[in-house]
Amino acid sequence: MADLTQEDWVNQLKNDDNAIILDVRTEDEVAEGKIPNALHIDIYKGQGFIYEVEELDKSKNVYVYCKAGGRSAQACAIMNQLGFENTYNLIGGFSEWTGEVE
Repeated sequence: MADLTQEDWVNQLKNDDNAIILDVRTEDEVAEGKIPNALHIDIYKGQGFIYEVEELDKSKNVYVYCKAGGRSAQACAIMNQLGFENTYNLIGGFSEWTGEVE
């Protein structure tokens, strides 16, 4: 897992054609907006989160965010334990996001 600033996260993602963007916030948080093309899997689903994440391609580079950066760091740690090699946590999360929103 790597913690990246928004600038590094965006720059790295821009040049990555093997990427998944993962939003681990709650449904209510996602309703306020999300980063374009993000896949949503709520980390609060517990075992359900693990089941859904296990369906993803582990060879992909996964860019993970939540509201402030804490849950996404947890998600990255869980995913690394599940065999994902490259996970990137967005420092500051969506609350500090200044990029595009859908």
